[in-house]
Amino acid sequence: MIAASEDVGLADPGALGVAVAAARAVEMLGMPEARYALAEVTVYLATAPKSRSCADAIARASEDIVNGVALEVPDHLRDASYRGAERLGHGEGYHMPASEAEGRAQNYMPEHRCYYRPGDRGYEREVRERLKEWDGALTSAPTEDRT
Repeated sequence: MIAASEDVGLADPGALGVAVAAARAVEMLGMPEARYALAEVTVYLATAPKSRSCADAIARASEDIVNGVALEVPDHLRDASYRGAERLGHGEGYHMPASEAEGRAQNYMPEHRCYYRPGDRGYEREVRERLKEWDGALTSAPTEDRT
């Protein structure tokens, strides 16, 4: 499961599910039957595309935390359920991505911060293309190395 999430990552998001299923099969079947599930997950993970983009994003975010970088919550994400919130602009302009025609995420990061930078392997290639398409509308989700 570590190899699936840390080394394969989003290059093949199904890898974690395969690894968890293999671990569950080991629990339920025991040896020697579980060796088939272990062999299958080993081949799957060994041949899957690899990406550490998520691990790198975690490292970049952690570095900001260690360095005391405090980012403000954007106004459209702030609680708007109390009296006076409207006057402060809280919740103004919020869009629920699942309800939008394009299903596109909003800008959730202030100061044009971008921790996750998708690679060009496997599924991440699709994520990269999606972010390139959205980049004009989402300046906080750049595809280049902007922080």
